[in-house]
Amino acid sequence: MNRLSAWLAILALTVPLAAPAQLPDAVDGEPLPSLAPMLERTTPAVVNIATTGRVQLRENPLFQDPFFQRFFDLPDRPRERATQSLGSGVIIDAERGHILTNHHVIARADEIRVTLADGRELSASVVGSDPDTDVAVIRVEGNALQAIPMADSDSLRVGDFVVAIGNPFGLGQTVTSGIVSALGRSGLNLSSYQDYIQTDASINPGNSGGALVNLRGELVGINTAILAPAGGNIGIGFAIPVNMAISIMQQLVDHGEVSRGQLGVSIQDLPPQLAQAFGLDRERGVVVTQVLPGSPAEQAGVRTGDVIREVNGRSIQNASELRNAIGLLRSGDEAELRLHRDGESVTVVAEIGAITQATLDGSTLSPRLEGARFGMLEVSGPRSTEQRVGVAEITDGSPAQRAGLRRDDIILSVNRQPVSSLSDLRQQAEGSRELLLHIQRGSGALFLLLR
Repeated sequence: MNRLSAWLAILALTVPLAAPAQLPDAVDGEPLPSLAPMLERTTPAVVNIATTGRVQLRENPLFQDPFFQRFFDLPDRPRERATQSLGSGVIIDAERGHILTNHHVIARADEIRVTLADGRELSASVVGSDPDTDVAVIRVEGNALQAIPMADSDSLRVGDFVVAIGNPFGLGQTVTSGIVSALGRSGLNLSSYQDYIQTDASINPGNSGGALVNLRGELVGINTAILAPAGGNIGIGFAIPVNMAISIMQQLVDHGEVSRGQLGVSIQDLPPQLAQAFGLDRERGVVVTQVLPGSPAEQAGVRTGDVIREVNGRSIQNASELRNAIGLLRSGDEAELRLHRDGESVTVVAEIGAITQATLDGSTLSPRLEGARFGMLEVSGPRSTEQRVGVAEITDGSPAQRAGLRRDDIILSVNRQPVSSLSDLRQQAEGSRELLLHIQRGSGALFLLLR
């Protein structure tokens, strides 16, 4: 029994009846509400996705030693293993065969097979994929495809009924129901840009990339992840809002990639004490703590101490919302910023600039860092953003990867000396026979010793 039916059943039981209470066949001559008619219209737009691929295995560093390889006559090539993945997707454009799904569903896939609700199996190709938002678009060629209608996810409210449709555990198309438990969830270390819908509709492995719809059968989100400390569903699932997913999809379809721009500011949330200090009656917006020289923000007239409250008419509540709003714009787009400055409201227009940053090739520092490229990465916490030295790129199978480095690792120190810039990294690492790296990875930290 779904939640809506259960609620109506409880309501019916409160009406005095002469006979023992029982579930009626109809209410006021009308049949009991059912989600079946909506699902009959919606489920043909949700597909199952199966992928196959290959990944390189991490080996003991001893196996990479040339002397060890010669002594034991080991082959000098990386070991691989076959991988399989199951997920879901949603048909957005039936005419062009475009399907929206998660990046992690199709990442490193050599072959993608899509199974439609009517049982047809089609081969798919990747149109584009964006790991920073975990959004991907794939394409199939087939007749009589059915696209899903879309809602405005900005109009969602906590408490709205929603239905999740997907392929959990490879069982085949499955429907679960729940409500919107929360909006604007971030700080979950799931992707770089986070603005998740939280729901208690049951989401499990295989649901990734599937549809979260309202009771009209309109797409409100793309199911992405669950919080599962014990390995199973506990009623805390997350979906990417459809407005964000469609914005990313349009860039992937038009350009094959997402070309993000930057505003050029460091920011922090506005707690009540700061709000009072800035003369605001409520803590809505973010405080500019630094304006980078030559940045679009500086050119537009943004100053340190300004409180950014709106971007292109969209209200900004916290640092995460500002980062998402700017991150969805392309280089060259304009951003109209409404600021609070010295007790007055000020509006400026900034032309979003391309993200250009210096990088450092790891091979110029040490042979052990070959294959890694370091840069200044934007680290976003729940209440602020800042620039830190990190691994911007890494090559599969390279010495740096075999040593344990991963993309987006933040370098906190080298040989116990703190690192806050690329010049610091060069000074501490260049020419060192041994490297002790202190690394932040996600919400954890570790030491790596490279010899």
